[in-house]
Amino acid sequence: MLLELKGITKWIEQGGRRNFILKDINLVVEKGEFISVMGPSGSGKSTLLNVIGMLDDANEGSYQFLHENVHMLKEKSKTALYKRYIGFVFQAYHLIDELTVYENIETPLIYQDIKGSERKAMVADMLDRFNIVGKKDLFPTQLSGGQQQLVGIARALIAKPELLLADEPTGNLNSKQGEEIMELFAELNKNGVTIIQVTHSEKNATYGSRIINLLDGHIQH
Repeated sequence: MLLELKGITKWIEQGGRRNFILKDINLVVEKGEFISVMGPSGSGKSTLLNVIGMLDDANEGSYQFLHENVHMLKEKSKTALYKRYIGFVFQAYHLIDELTVYENIETPLIYQDIKGSERKAMVADMLDRFNIVGKKDLFPTQLSGGQQQLVGIARALIAKPELLLADEPTGNLNSKQGEEIMELFAELNKNGVTIIQVTHSEKNATYGSRIINLLDGHIQH
């Protein structure tokens, strides 16, 4: 088992009332799964991904990741855990505009204290794999949406995460680019990377081995 959510509930207080974003979410994810999370806007999909990715805390419930009780961990241990095991791909890319493509991809390795020579080799490998060697000295604003997304994915994968979380990864791409990204995910999954993607696209959802439907913060059974 890679992770388990039990009774995960999240709300925000509005005018003294609780507005529930996630309600009593129970979910077990095995290593090597490819899960698609679907549901209308505002159903809690991104929040669920952020809780799994340890970017957000639930108000209630328990979260186990690789047998660690995430909800009991201090912020520092939590950060160390997700930097080591989790890669995140966002719809809005979240690249750092002041850094070149090369530096953006290298960033996760710097957090992991990987030696300079080893970092160089790993970044070169990623640039090569995504056919973006020629773009390495450019800044994100000089790239097309598709290229920025590739850089975002390269950055998410460079530290060899166990779990890849993707929030609408093809949302800003044309259909050909989107298809290439999904094929890439399918290949990664074949090679053992667990993937959880949030998507609006029925077609993209079918790449997953399991589809989870969210409605008003509940998993629909």
